[in-house]
Amino acid sequence: MSIETLWAPWRLGYVKGEDHGMPAKSVAPREWRPGADEDCFLCRAAAADAAHDRALGVLDRTPHGCVVINRFPYANGHLLVAPLDHRATLAALTPAELLDLQQCLVRWCGLLERELQPQGFNVGLNLGAVAGAGLPGHLHWHIVPRWRGDVNFMPTIAGVKVLPQALDALWEQLTQARDREPA
Repeated sequence: MSIETLWAPWRLGYVKGEDHGMPAKSVAPREWRPGADEDCFLCRAAAADAAHDRALGVLDRTPHGCVVINRFPYANGHLLVAPLDHRATLAALTPAELLDLQQCLVRWCGLLERELQPQGFNVGLNLGAVAGAGLPGHLHWHIVPRWRGDVNFMPTIAGVKVLPQALDALWEQLTQARDREPA
């Protein structure tokens, strides 16, 4: 049996439970949102000013949500759509928040489709730790672009996951695409 080795040092923090997606933990918002968890990378992204967007992977902010590049992606272009406030359940969202977040999902699926040309998407959320939520206190939707024959979603034993683009390069590409969109 041949074994291939892929070097992915950025995953070590996740595997060890140390990083939680915050390579820029030194980014301290001027003011945290009410009810924020200062150890939550989504709360940090929601409260930080735009000058730190690249370091935090923030692509977009809306009145009720934010879109962040997943630092531990299943596939190239894997994004997270989250409410600005630290909320664990769908029932905790107001109708305005829910609509805003759903509109983010539509917008960013469209933008990813134009920029990366995936052939499909997995879109979903895990509610609660037993359902697989890695951050059960701050709900968030995953947008995972998919291509025919890819091996990037939940690889099994002996599977291979290949991400062809650096996260910083993805941030650059998607922010440029966002800025080209008509208002």
